[in-house]
Amino acid sequence: MIHLQVLDLYAIAAYFAVTLGIGLWATRARPTASELFLAGRSLGPVAVGFSLFASNISSDTLIGLPGAAYRTGISAANYEWMASLVLVFSMFWVLPVLMRARVTTMPELMERRFDRRMRKYLSAVTLFLSLVLDTAGTLYAGALVITALVPGVSLGTTAFGLALFTAAYTAAGGLRAVVYTDVMQAVVLLAGSAVLAWTVFGHYDHSWAQVLERVPASHLSLIRPLDDPGVPWLGLITGLPVVGFYYWTMNQYIVQRVLGARDLPAAGRGAMFAAGLKLLPLFLMTLPGAMAIPLLPPLQHPDQVWPQLVARYIPSGMAGLIIAGLLAALMSTCSATLNSAATLLTVDFVEPRRAHWSQAQLTTLGRVFTLIIALAAGLWAPQIQNFQGLWSYLQQVFAYVASPLVAIFVFGLASPRLGPKAALRGLASGHALSALIFLGERAGWVPIHFTVIGGVLFVLTLLLTAGWMRALGAADRPSPDSARAKLISRVGLPRLPSDLRWSAGVVLLGIAGTLWMFW
Repeated sequence: MIHLQVLDLYAIAAYFAVTLGIGLWATRARPTASELFLAGRSLGPVAVGFSLFASNISSDTLIGLPGAAYRTGISAANYEWMASLVLVFSMFWVLPVLMRARVTTMPELMERRFDRRMRKYLSAVTLFLSLVLDTAGTLYAGALVITALVPGVSLGTTAFGLALFTAAYTAAGGLRAVVYTDVMQAVVLLAGSAVLAWTVFGHYDHSWAQVLERVPASHLSLIRPLDDPGVPWLGLITGLPVVGFYYWTMNQYIVQRVLGARDLPAAGRGAMFAAGLKLLPLFLMTLPGAMAIPLLPPLQHPDQVWPQLVARYIPSGMAGLIIAGLLAALMSTCSATLNSAATLLTVDFVEPRRAHWSQAQLTTLGRVFTLIIALAAGLWAPQIQNFQGLWSYLQQVFAYVASPLVAIFVFGLASPRLGPKAALRGLASGHALSALIFLGERAGWVPIHFTVIGGVLFVLTLLLTAGWMRALGAADRPSPDSARAKLISRVGLPRLPSDLRWSAGVVLLGIAGTLWMFW
C-alpha cells in the first residue's frame, strides 16, 4: 500500500490544476479543425521533441519496463534505444517526404500513394491499435497505481474516471493543449523517474559494483541469447526495428506531433531531441526494475514492481512527485491517442463524405469522437489484467499487427512500381498470415519468440506483395509521371539543415555507448 502525506496530495492536486489550466487556456481561440488536430502547424522543435517523448513514455511504460526488467532483465530497454535509431533513420528517409506532402494523417499519405481503400484500411487498423493498446494500456497502468493509493476503488471505475478526465481537456484544447501539457508532463515525468531511480540505487550505496554483485548478470545485459524470454538477439535485429518503425513513423498519435511542426527543420530538430531523450529510460525506468530483484520479495505479477518500489522505498513527501510523474505519463499518452483517434475518424471517415461541413461542425464532431473513444478504452482497460504482463501484451500485439503494415509502407516508399491493388492484396495477405501464425503460436505449434515473428512477417509480406505485383503486371503499375510516383520521388525534396546531421551523429554515438556499457 502506498501511503501519501499531505505534501504528496498537494503535489498531485497542483498537477491536476495546472493540467486543466493549460487545457482551458488552449481553448481561448475557439480552435478550427486544423488547430484541433495539428495545432495550426505552428509547433517548434522543443514542443515537438518533448511531446514525442512524453506521448511515448506513458504509465504503461513506467509500469511495464520495471516489470519486464524484474522478470526477464533489462533487454526490454532495447525498445527504447531502438526508437532513437528509428528516429534518426526516419528523419533522413521519411520526414522530408512527409513534410512536403503536408498531410493531416498517415492514412491520407497512403491514399495519395495508393488509393482510398488503403487509406481506410490503415486508418481502421490504427484506430484498433490506438484503442486496445495505447489508450487502454495507459489507463490500465494508471488505474493499477491509483487503486494502490485509494483502497476500495475498483480497477474498472478508476480507469473509466481517468478516461473521462483526460478526454475533457483533450476535447477542449485539441493538439495544442496536448502538446503544451506534454512539455510540462515530460519534465515532471523525468524528475519523478530520476528520484525513484536514485533512491533505489541508494540501497546499493550508489555503488555499481554492488549492483553487479547482487543482481543476476543475465538481468543486466541488453544482448541476450536466442532462447531468452525477453528480447533474444535475433528478435533485436529483426522484429524490433520493424515494430519501432511502425510506432515512430506510421503511428498517427506519434506522427501527429511532427505533422504539427511549423517546417521541416523544426520537425527534424524535434525528432532528434526526442531521440536523445529516448536513451534515458534504460537508466531511469528499466534498471530500477532489475535492481528490485534483491530488494523485493517474489511478486505474483511483474506489474507490481513499480508500485512496490514507491510504497517501500520512497520517503514521505517524495511519493507525490513520483505519483505526479505517473499521472503526467498517463495524461500525455492518453490525450495524444485520443486526439489522434478523433483525427482519424473525422478526417479519414467523415470529412470525405461530408465535404460541405463547416470547420465548426468538424471540430464539434472531433470532440464527440474524443469522448466516445475514451469511454470505450476505459471499458476495455480492466481486461488487460488477464494477460501475462502489460509490456508483453503491448509488444506482442504490435508485432503481429504492425509488421505487415510496415512492409507495405517501406515497399511503397522505396518502389514507385508498386500499384494500389498489389499493395492492398499484399497487406491483406500479410495480415491473414499473421492471424494464422498467432493462432499457431497460441496453440503451441509455432515456438518462435514474438520479436522474431515480427521480422518474419515483415519479410513474408514483402514477398507476397512482390508476388501480387508480378501477377497483376503493368495494368496496376503507376506511370513514372503520375502523382503517386512523384509523391515519393527524392527529386526536389527539401534539404535538412547541417546541424541535424551533427545531432544524428551524437545520438548514434549515444546508442553505441549504451550498447558497449550493457553488452
